[in-house]
Amino acid sequence: MYSERLSGEESLRQDFEALSVSKRLMRSVSQKLRKKNQRPGGEEEDDARGISLRCLTLYGRGGGCKVGADTGDDFGDPSNRRRSSASDEGKGYRPICGTEESGMDCFSYGVRERFWKKHNRKDFELEESIRNSRMHIFLPDDILEMCLVRLPLTTLMTARLVCKKWRHLTTTPRFLQMRREGSHQNPWLFIFGAVKDGYCSGEIYALDVSLNQWHVIGADILKGRFMFSVASIQDDIYIVGGCSSLNNFGRVDRSSFKTHKGVMLFSPLTKSWRKVSPMKYARSMPILGVSEVTSDFSTSQSYQNRQDRRIPRSRLGGVSDVYEDPHRLSLRRQCRYAVDENESSLLPNRKSYKFIKQKSDHSSMKSHRRFVIIAVGGLGSWDEPLDSGEIYDSVSKKWTEIQGLPVDFGIVCSGVVCNGMFYVYSESDKLAGYDIERGFWIGIQTSPFPPRVHEYYPKLVSCNGRLFMLSVFWCEGDGQIGRRNKAVRKVWELDLMYLNWTEVSVHPDAPMDWNAAFVADGNMIFGIEMFKIFGQVLDFFTVCDVSDMEMKWSHISRNHVTHELDASSCSTKSMAVLHL
Repeated sequence: MYSERLSGEESLRQDFEALSVSKRLMRSVSQKLRKKNQRPGGEEEDDARGISLRCLTLYGRGGGCKVGADTGDDFGDPSNRRRSSASDEGKGYRPICGTEESGMDCFSYGVRERFWKKHNRKDFELEESIRNSRMHIFLPDDILEMCLVRLPLTTLMTARLVCKKWRHLTTTPRFLQMRREGSHQNPWLFIFGAVKDGYCSGEIYALDVSLNQWHVIGADILKGRFMFSVASIQDDIYIVGGCSSLNNFGRVDRSSFKTHKGVMLFSPLTKSWRKVSPMKYARSMPILGVSEVTSDFSTSQSYQNRQDRRIPRSRLGGVSDVYEDPHRLSLRRQCRYAVDENESSLLPNRKSYKFIKQKSDHSSMKSHRRFVIIAVGGLGSWDEPLDSGEIYDSVSKKWTEIQGLPVDFGIVCSGVVCNGMFYVYSESDKLAGYDIERGFWIGIQTSPFPPRVHEYYPKLVSCNGRLFMLSVFWCEGDGQIGRRNKAVRKVWELDLMYLNWTEVSVHPDAPMDWNAAFVADGNMIFGIEMFKIFGQVLDFFTVCDVSDMEMKWSHISRNHVTHELDASSCSTKSMAVLHL
């Protein structure tokens, strides 16, 4: 009887436990239905991936949910045991407790979303990479070039770091030509000749005028070189001549130095350097001029005019030129032989003439523009003033000696190309012009030159066929009370028809820099003045629009980036302007 009582109590306890489990199931099912009604579309995405996030069908890192596994054991289905989430069979696992709507959710709020993101991160990354790769694969190169060519220079440099394809597209000659011919360029100013702690650092300071941002470009190839000149052609900068110290390499030391005749080319768009043909004579601080010439331009005229160079004054005693400079006689003989060969080559038969003409016509059809660089004056290897000149052809890539400066012209201090004529100004206030196409010098007599302070040499600039000169003029107070004597920098324009100078503008800053640099680009004149005051070097950048009737000057940068430079940078600096 006692055993029957025990068996009855045990059955009653089992029934009670079964009843409690049913209550828990009902509570879970009701909560699940409530959540499903609130989020009707969240689970369909999970089922589409083959992984159900309900309790009875979810597979974790340890092999799956224990509730689902225990239930599977109770039902006697060995195929429903725990499986790895990495297996392919587990992804197609079907729920064991009826339909999916009756499954249990054993996760608290937010755990389900975190678990889903954790196990599907690789799928998201794969889809994102496929989407990006498809975008690059199916985007034509022409469309990419059209997008990249419109970027500013700084953004373009950053875009080249994206991939090798973008770097290749933005450095091809086709892309550079598109950018050069487009209207998406901004003016940039490049300052050369920086000196720090007595050494030529070789750094180049570049100013983006549109954004007023400074950039420093390292140039190890320029370390130790100073007193060179720069000239810009399209989107390249030529560095011509210069000096370097022999005893103290890198320092600005003119006690023992070497004068260079080498020429280098710097391309800011590609940040590349390359050497070009050297000059025939070593020069420091030569006066440069750049001009565009026609396709049939020839330097043979310059060869023929070399024998018409200025003959120096004979020494005391009437020594002839042959004994004074034997090298000059050999040059004349070589020139005579070269002229004879040229004359004989100009008389070929009819067939060869047709062939040469067709070849020249074919070369003229090329889209490449032809430029020349003229280098005049400067200082020679022994620090002596030079009166000779050379011309560089961008097609033949060679330097050719040209006719010397006129007699008693003096030391050249400034020069610029205007309307196919290379105008130069001397320290003795004389003006001359070199006809680039014909190859000879012309002395120009103008109205009385503008008065100037002799310690400040004038600077010639050219803007759209107009010739300007900037000179420092001393304004006197005229004895009036409250007015003091002061020096001002004025801008004068030369009337090329009547050869008269006219004052057109006054620079707003006091002329503190005797070696101020001014360059022109289009209708704009850019200027830089550097001087040392209160123990540091200050710089002032100004610009003037000559198309404006008032021709007012304005400052474009007040950052004073040169305050870390030495005072010797004021005399060694040079400036170039490009549209990039």
